[in-house]
Amino acid sequence: MDTEHTGVDSGALDAYSRVVTGVATKLLPSVAALSVRSSRGQGAGSAVTFTDDGFLLTNAHVVAGANGGTADFADGTETRFDVVGADPLSDLAVVRVHHPGAPAAPLGNADDLKIGQLVVAVGNPMGLAGSVTAGVVSGLGRSLPARDGRRIRIIDSVIQTDAALNPGNSGGALADSTGTVVGINTAVAGYGLGLAVPINSTTRAIIGDLVANGRVRRAWLGVAGVPAPLPPALAERLGQKLGLRVVEVVPGSPAGAAGIYLGDILITAGGQSTQSVQALQRLMLGPAIGTNLPITLLRKNALVDVVTVPAELD
Repeated sequence: MDTEHTGVDSGALDAYSRVVTGVATKLLPSVAALSVRSSRGQGAGSAVTFTDDGFLLTNAHVVAGANGGTADFADGTETRFDVVGADPLSDLAVVRVHHPGAPAAPLGNADDLKIGQLVVAVGNPMGLAGSVTAGVVSGLGRSLPARDGRRIRIIDSVIQTDAALNPGNSGGALADSTGTVVGINTAVAGYGLGLAVPINSTTRAIIGDLVANGRVRRAWLGVAGVPAPLPPALAERLGQKLGLRVVEVVPGSPAGAAGIYLGDILITAGGQSTQSVQALQRLMLGPAIGTNLPITLLRKNALVDVVTVPAELD
């Protein structure tokens, strides 16, 4: 037996174990098992405490159709919770427990993650409270469709991980090696994938709206587009390869009123490049409602500037 080689393996395993156990020790007290009863029946999931006064993050689908339920913590505390607000289009929800006391988990920034980075999932899969799994970031920038009635939105920058996730993990924490929460797990049954809604500037704004207003105000332009390549000379000059070709303009919409037409290619909005539908979606949150949004577009090989005023999405 190569004892030197064995010693190296043991050391590496010990280091890995220390990271995972450290994250588990830090986060387990902050993660609750949720029991929910609604018109759809009884359900379960997880939630992560993120303030000292009892606000928890979970998935919108975990609390769908419910006003509240029961939260159980690792120290044996059981308390009722109320649903503060839910946003199916981001699959995020905020609940508040009646008897706060769990420590707040620190929220990080998923935009800093790298593929291959160690992550730890903490939740309550299959009713098994306080479960911990570990893995790596398998993919970044994934997109996940979310539906609210007839409205469909793409959740962008979704984190893909090989850390095992099962029903009941939904709403639990995905953390980096420091125990900082970078995502809210959403188990996707049947896909064989571990996915998490990222914690970043966009979702922080959504969380803030849910806490303050119980809902998320979204802006609406009334335009649909698909990525399209820019002419090579223009792409080189702008340092941008793609724009959004307009394939639909809703009559009477803010886009229509601003003079955006079928076939136009949106290049920037609010000074930010619009190379994907997700890039435009990121701008369509509450602060954009009723404010001027300058858009630069390409029309018949000429650059055109228009100003839109996004309306509130009902």
